[in-house]
Amino acid sequence: MKENVAQKLIRRHLATPAELVPGTEIRLTVDHTLTHDINAVMAYLAFEALDVPRVKTKLSVSYIDHNLLQIDNKTPDDHIYLQTLAKKYGLVLSKAGNGICHTLHCSRFGKPGAMLLGGDSHTPSCGALGMLAIGVGGMDIATALAGFPYVLKMPKIVRVHLRNHLRPGVAAKDIVLEMLRRVSVKGGTGKIFEYVGEGAASLSVPERMTITNMGAEMNATTSVFPADEVVRKYLKAQGREADFTEILPDEGCTYDEEMEIDLAALEPLVALPHLPDHVVTVREAPKVPVNQVFIGSCTNGSYSDFRKAAAVLKGHQVAEGTSLVCGISSRQIYLKLMEDGVIADLMNAGARVLELACGPCCGIGCAPNTKGVSVRTSNRNFKGRSSTPDASLCLVSPEVAAATAVKGVLATPDEVMDDVSVLAGIHEPETYPINDNLFLPPAPEGNAVEIVRGPNIKPLPVADPPEDDLTACVSLKARDNVSTDDITPASAQFSSMRSNMPAMAQYAFCRYDPEFAKRAQAMKKSFIIGGANYGQGSSREHAAITPMYLGVKMIITKGFARIHKNNLINHGIIPAVFVNPADYDKIDQEDELAIRGLRQQLKDRLFTVEDKTKHVTFQAKLEVSDLEADILLAGGKLRYTKKMLEEN
Repeated sequence: MKENVAQKLIRRHLATPAELVPGTEIRLTVDHTLTHDINAVMAYLAFEALDVPRVKTKLSVSYIDHNLLQIDNKTPDDHIYLQTLAKKYGLVLSKAGNGICHTLHCSRFGKPGAMLLGGDSHTPSCGALGMLAIGVGGMDIATALAGFPYVLKMPKIVRVHLRNHLRPGVAAKDIVLEMLRRVSVKGGTGKIFEYVGEGAASLSVPERMTITNMGAEMNATTSVFPADEVVRKYLKAQGREADFTEILPDEGCTYDEEMEIDLAALEPLVALPHLPDHVVTVREAPKVPVNQVFIGSCTNGSYSDFRKAAAVLKGHQVAEGTSLVCGISSRQIYLKLMEDGVIADLMNAGARVLELACGPCCGIGCAPNTKGVSVRTSNRNFKGRSSTPDASLCLVSPEVAAATAVKGVLATPDEVMDDVSVLAGIHEPETYPINDNLFLPPAPEGNAVEIVRGPNIKPLPVADPPEDDLTACVSLKARDNVSTDDITPASAQFSSMRSNMPAMAQYAFCRYDPEFAKRAQAMKKSFIIGGANYGQGSSREHAAITPMYLGVKMIITKGFARIHKNNLINHGIIPAVFVNPADYDKIDQEDELAIRGLRQQLKDRLFTVEDKTKHVTFQAKLEVSDLEADILLAGGKLRYTKKMLEEN
């Protein structure tokens, strides 16, 4: 049977036999997991609650990379907890200063053909190596560590044929921005994007990572490239050529859908505020003053990204009214850039070089000024993402970001360079400096290790099973495209609180609706009504846990983002969808809703909801598998999994 790359990866990880038909439930054996510090504590608290003595995956890595801005004791306490837990239970720990999880996992651990489950939405970055890499919430990580397969519905596989080659000054970032312009922030739902063609073969692994990374912004299940000669060359440069396995699509294989992008026809693009799919050409974009430029993050923090940015900056200075900050994605890349004089070039042009961490991308440090304009090479530009609620974020390539820093307004490289063709001669190095001493191995199995818990680390809240009759008011009516940044805000302050759900819950929706937490607590139990693509963005399960802690029992929307929907199920909140989307307009905040016989209706996947305030009824459907329905009936995945372990 002729198969594409995605089908090959899925088939080799099937825990139980299944037909690879879109919509069919499949169970996948997990090889690797990764977590990062601000989402990890909840995942490992759940794992501890399962009472499994040692992780059962081939490799699990706990990365400390997101919040290194230690404003008080909370964050360093979390890092000590993560380090001691990893040592006890069999995980590798990547210490602060090593770099960003996606770059590190791809460079030091990733293998073509392996399956990676990551507690971060940008885990699909490793699809650049020909891996099956899927982002999930922390509860799914916990159960994978305990040896359970990952369960999902078989996605559709979309062939994206990349024709021709990029012109100098046009970047891989422009490919994924073009994808977003075409398919939107919700157009990848239930899909895997597989990139093929001569254009795909011309892209380096870091360029491919930019594209697979931002598949998350389309709500795709994952994205993948073939494991070809480009991947072999990259792994050889990492001293890991032995980890290479060729994985190519079979000639004549089929796909569920197909797209084509002519790379030669692309020009520099920008995602304007406040969504990654608000894409126009840089040429068409408004020429407003830019206060800040950020080059870096897991999306565009590679060696060649900074070499190209430095080439654009050469002979120029950063504009007087603009700040240029650089976030290099790993220590390995930083060392190579220093060796080749690139760091000096950046700093001589007026750039600031930040700590090796996610930082500004997730609102931790380098917040823009009031109503500021920040042009970034990172992956998201949601309102409030930068930690400044009224700032405007634009997403561009490193080349455009560097030109913008020089001009002080959005600009393309050819506006500041005499010859943009020099960019075409910049490539990834033939060899990278290898120093893995910031990866800490676990203690041998059976060794006694004490887990150190700071005072801010509180027990993981667990939902109660749903009651049979539910009468409650609507605590919030939300618009389309509510993000997890809206629900659980980014910033160093809030990130340091994510180990303490009672404290974090008081800030749920605080930038979207400052009165929400107080109102939900007064109601004791409630519904949330939402628009389309509810919960887009980060995988942070705090966006499910905090509403649950505040008494939210059901969320009824026009549609959910994939990871957030799974997180709601895992934490016992029922994620229902309007049968008739027009019913959304009939419901107001604080309306009283009632469902009789809820548990049976949950089994039937169809709810009849009475709006007692408006004296009308409407229907909401539950688009879940039998397993997910059982998890909801149990009160969430932790209760369900503990029961399974007890029975076995």
